[in-house]
Amino acid sequence: MSIFKDGFLEGRVALVTGGGSGIGAGIAKRLAAQGAKVALLGRRPEALAEVAGEIRKAGGTAIETPTDVREYADVEKAVERTAAELGGLHILVNSAAGNFIAPAAQLSANGFKAVIGIDLLGTFNACRAAFSHLAKEGGNIVSISAPQAFKPTPAQSHVGAAKAGIEMLMKDLALEWGPAGIRVNTVVPGPTADTEGMRRLAPADPETQKKMQRAVPLGRWGKIDEVADAVLFLVSPAASYVTATTLVVDGGASLISSTGIVDP
Repeated sequence: MSIFKDGFLEGRVALVTGGGSGIGAGIAKRLAAQGAKVALLGRRPEALAEVAGEIRKAGGTAIETPTDVREYADVEKAVERTAAELGGLHILVNSAAGNFIAPAAQLSANGFKAVIGIDLLGTFNACRAAFSHLAKEGGNIVSISAPQAFKPTPAQSHVGAAKAGIEMLMKDLALEWGPAGIRVNTVVPGPTADTEGMRRLAPADPETQKKMQRAVPLGRWGKIDEVADAVLFLVSPAASYVTATTLVVDGGASLISSTGIVDP
């Protein structure tokens, strides 16, 4: 019998940072569809309310916790509220992120700090605040990273630094928190349609986009649901012996260099 039968996350509680839009929202909906009670954390109350409303309309359970992940005390309050109102905390997904195009020579210190703060510090804050709850029954942490963590990318030094930090942080936490039964993994989406990242980073010209898609080994952009399914796998019993792993969900896009040539 497949462990992915409907409702296999019944009785589990998930907190998703960056849950008000894009990949974070998609992950929250996917977890809720499998029975998890979901708390959405983010800075925009209206966006969180919209996603939570969609989950509840579909028959799921969701609460909104408007929070800036850069503020540890606020994240801690959101975690405690989640545990109190939903009955614990078993799954943490770190999806909050910031990005913009900026060559390093033109990147301000504040711009660099903002991305490090949202991505790296925010991920640590959520993990640290959630630790005591996740350790009670053996929980799961999945952080959303990006190819910039391991592939140098023009005008993305701030993102590369933040995501590379997340990659190593997840491995360190997997090492330290494994004895508490907490599994810690990372998902790296490639170019994914209908996300803010693609709207900001992909060329606006349709023909250029088509050419870029053809260069991807699987010939297309990814889908939010495909990233969400990767997270679903990592928090499922099917991945019960998987920790400190980075799962790349990019259709092979990370094999392509900036010139469009497949890297060796």
